[in-house]
Amino acid sequence: MKLTVLGPGCWGLTLAWLMNDNFEDIVVWGRDCDLNEDLVQNKHCSKPLEVQLDKRVEFTSDLKKAINGADIIFSVVATGGVRSVCEQLKAAGINPQTPLVNASKGLELNTLMRMSEVIRDVLPEQKIVILSGPTLAKEVLMGKPTAASVACEDIETAEFVQKACNVPNRFRLYTNTDVIGVELGGSLKNVIAIASGFAHTMELGDNCMGSLLTRGMAEIVRLAVKLGANPSTLYGLSGMGDLIATCSSPMSRNYTVGAMLGKGKKINDILEELGSVAEGVKTSKAVCDLAKKLDIEVPVSSAIYEAVYTDITPAQVLSKLMNRKLKKEESYV
Repeated sequence: MKLTVLGPGCWGLTLAWLMNDNFEDIVVWGRDCDLNEDLVQNKHCSKPLEVQLDKRVEFTSDLKKAINGADIIFSVVATGGVRSVCEQLKAAGINPQTPLVNASKGLELNTLMRMSEVIRDVLPEQKIVILSGPTLAKEVLMGKPTAASVACEDIETAEFVQKACNVPNRFRLYTNTDVIGVELGGSLKNVIAIASGFAHTMELGDNCMGSLLTRGMAEIVRLAVKLGANPSTLYGLSGMGDLIATCSSPMSRNYTVGAMLGKGKKINDILEELGSVAEGVKTSKAVCDLAKKLDIEVPVSSAIYEAVYTDITPAQVLSKLMNRKLKKEESYV
């Protein structure tokens, strides 16, 4: 079997490494500017993570060659580039029967579409699967075990990807047909992860962290259910599981962004220092736009949006959250 990975970033290379024993052929596609000599010739990447791939892994900037004969295609590009890559896949003649597994977590900023909606908009006949869960790349590369969800409206396609990509003792996969819930859980938790890093840097304590995760989860469920998700999905791997992992670990890029914001650093400087994409930054704006459209309160996400895009101080962010109008606690409405 052949696996094609679109995107030679942290998670894309990690997936190529992880799937080494599951597929006879693995091809990683990227733009010429993303494929340096060390990566192509030595199968090695040192920044932002250390990844050493098997010598048989092939790198190419030829998309048609990359997808030709693929049994499964992973899309692991930044959310802002998904539409463009899909247009290129269409031009390259992608087989609509080949499962296209999206592993990018976020929303398209100008349309507020989920990634599966973006893919469907360009490739209406494509089999689309969503991979999401607590999958910190560095831990996966260390061989530590985790689990994730593979969601598809067609359960047989989800089961095909599950069996092909499950890695014994390392990467346990569960199927799900709630694409909306799995997708939004993975996307919206990135904003709460920024808030978590922010709170940790300000040394607000474990009580605050427990409160933050709980109220953050309420926002995620409230918004996702309004958009058609099954609430139980949000308490699964792609929701609560991913939320706990990313809100607890400095390995999370979104957590790291929050930690730097809590020190008073500006977002442009943070992203330059980070050297990689933190999807929660753009997602914070998308969440606020969605919430306004749906007339839903998302105070934690709104506070993070202000922290990212305005000159508000860390102390003012905390004050705005703690001194909101008092209200009744409800499950997710």
